Amino acid sequence: MQAHPLVTDYLRLGLAFDRLEEGFVDAYTGDPALRREVRDAPAPEPAVLAKRAAALRAELPDAGLPADRTEFLDVHLRALECSGRKFAGEAITFVDEVRAYFDVDIVAGDEDDYRDAHRRMSEVLPGSGSLAERMAAHRQADEIPPDRLRACVDAFSGALRELVRKRYPLPELERVDYEVVGDKPWSGFNYYLGDFRSRVAINSDLKQHLAHLPALIAHESYPGHHTEHCRKEAGLVAAGHAEQTLFLVNTPQCLMAEGLADLALRSIVGPDWGLWAQEIYADLGLRFDGERAQRLSAASAQLLGVRQDAALLLHDRGRDSTEVAEFLQRWGLSTPERARQQLRFLSSPLWRAYISTYVEGYKLLGGWLDRAADPDDRSERFRRLLDEPLTPGAIRRMP
Repeated sequence: MQAHPLVTDYLRLGLAFDRLEEGFVDAYTGDPALRREVRDAPAPEPAVLAKRAAALRAELPDAGLPADRTEFLDVHLRALECSGRKFAGEAITFVDEVRAYFDVDIVAGDEDDYRDAHRRMSEVLPGSGSLAERMAAHRQADEIPPDRLRACVDAFSGALRELVRKRYPLPELERVDYEVVGDKPWSGFNYYLGDFRSRVAINSDLKQHLAHLPALIAHESYPGHHTEHCRKEAGLVAAGHAEQTLFLVNTPQCLMAEGLADLALRSIVGPDWGLWAQEIYADLGLRFDGERAQRLSAASAQLLGVRQDAALLLHDRGRDSTEVAEFLQRWGLSTPERARQQLRFLSSPLWRAYISTYVEGYKLLGGWLDRAADPDDRSERFRRLLDEPLTPGAIRRMP
């Protein structure tokens, strides 16, 4: 099926940004000839890309595309215009950058909420020593032995895949391959390869924990990123929505995808995910207190905004890295090592604004899912996130 000319221009534009910063294109499953054309063209100039994004956006109202595709392209072209201006060296405030990229407005969190989270976490982890010390001891005890990690990954991937395929059918040929990597600023990453296949990398530099691994596999694979990519490829792309063959960093696409993925485990397993995981770990000969993990997760969810606050301190308020690391340790209860890893992510030129996709995506999509009338409605809402070209603005307009 021939893509709409404006959509082809959008794809060409998005692919050109990968020439400025490798990794800007997270996934592309469209016509390989178009990618070769962009790759072999003269090196693009950021300011020219920004102007092209603005010009395409101005053409959108007269392009004759349906309203949902028009809205999708509009907010993504706005994001690309901002990226072009940033690459060109233009000074843009951090808050304005996040607004242009992800179609959300951000504000600093409330430290009273963080204090309340600490109080609730203390109730889950009683004992002597500071809460930070108790959390560090808990995390150490919760570490997955390296020689058992692969078995745990396979067990949770298989169990989640089975649940997902019953509720949100997937193509028979879909597949996820896992690998362990190092020297990355993230804990896990989904590389969608097209044709319903993903490669999921798990960062060995960060200790993997019993309480976190189920959410990580749900986030990256079932029913998170891999599932979303597969269902959109089988649905929207097959129906001619060629813009869905391109997934770009620092666009509203990312906020929607990360919010969906962070809500994936609860959406497919339910609020008793810890008790469910406890049974799987028991089959592997590992002890895991699922009820305590659920309580601790619910309490620590109030600390969601800490890392976004750290980004605001670093990029909006001019605080140095030492002060920001101390903030992460104080309110986020991060170890010094983990705070340094988080700072690396927040300091990356490509990823520095990306933390807002997790914070704001979780809040926006989680609030919408929580407004569901019943479990069936919630399940249907999650299906819409998997299947439809929704934007943050579209979610805000929905009851």
